[in-house]
Amino acid sequence: MKKLRLAIFGVLVLLMSCRFPPTPVTQTPSLSQPTVAMITPGSAELPARPPDALNANCPSGDSLSALACRYDVLIGSAVDNTGLTNKADEKYRQILVSQFNIVTPEYYMKFAPIHPEPDLYDFKQSDIFVNFAEQNNMLIRGHALIWYAEDPDWINNRHWTREQLIEVMRDHISTVVGRYKNRIYAWDVVNEGIDDETLGLRPSKWTEVIGPEYIDLAFQFAHEADPNALLFYNDYGGEGLGEKSDAIYNLLKDLRSRDIPVDGVGLQMHVTLDDYIPPDELRASIRRLADLGLVVHITEMDVAIPEPVTPKKLKQQAQIYRDALEVCLSEPACEAFLVWGFTEKHHWLNDVYHPDTNYEAACLYDESYQPKPAFFSLQQLMMQP
Repeated sequence: MKKLRLAIFGVLVLLMSCRFPPTPVTQTPSLSQPTVAMITPGSAELPARPPDALNANCPSGDSLSALACRYDVLIGSAVDNTGLTNKADEKYRQILVSQFNIVTPEYYMKFAPIHPEPDLYDFKQSDIFVNFAEQNNMLIRGHALIWYAEDPDWINNRHWTREQLIEVMRDHISTVVGRYKNRIYAWDVVNEGIDDETLGLRPSKWTEVIGPEYIDLAFQFAHEADPNALLFYNDYGGEGLGEKSDAIYNLLKDLRSRDIPVDGVGLQMHVTLDDYIPPDELRASIRRLADLGLVVHITEMDVAIPEPVTPKKLKQQAQIYRDALEVCLSEPACEAFLVWGFTEKHHWLNDVYHPDTNYEAACLYDESYQPKPAFFSLQQLMMQP
């Protein structure tokens, strides 16, 4: 099933892929017809591999993506466009293309940067990213259509009727998803919709004005805009077992029971040496989500180390990465494993600190693009007989 889905999408990409028009397309500004600024840039033993997995479709070599292909799993990274556009950062681009076959935008496809004003869409950064991925035969996870933390001020600071805000959502999703129709493999449609404390829906303008149905509508609008894309609910706290994981599961169970077009769940997997998910819990979570008929992607994994960084801590980090990948490789529902940035040169933790302890060094590569023990632990796991 994994290979069939990837093969079908690959054919669609070849048929539908095209460069963007060189001139901006403008419309009369209104809430329903915004101006579109189309700016185009020039340790457990793995199970035996299934007999049909070892075939000529997988590239040779010992890159992470080549090795993961043998297990019908995509392996990828979030992408910082600074690394794509800086001429002096060739190493960033080389590693990205050589090691990964699926990518996700770290920031620039979220609501505020891509739709900064009611009558303006700015696709400059997302076009750079999409074009780079296509030119290098990489699949794309779009991230993220609706996320409370990236609602722009023009959404949050205005009084809306329910009908008006539904129309804003419809326009945003149909415009963004429609622009990349048949070019984006999967979309994170709703990101982090469950509240940590109440375990109900997280407060936002969407829940306040539209109500719980905003999630249904977001998935329906995304499906209408691109019926071929896989549509995901993405969140943290669902990787293991516990109250929030139960809340995420129950939300998805309800959506599936009502035939809302949700295809998968993204488990973010931002962890630390002090707080990580035991592999048996990750496996249990994936299996019960699979029982709902959902595809599972690990979407944003990093493993932060409390200062100071030591060889012992790097070894612990490597084991946590390895354990998570081992579970994904051995669970049929887990079809992709992505890290949230592969190098410490371009990583969100550079500017974010724990209130008590500074955490750092969360990636597979250090700031000089040297592979760390975590990288070799993933590579060695997939090379074992």
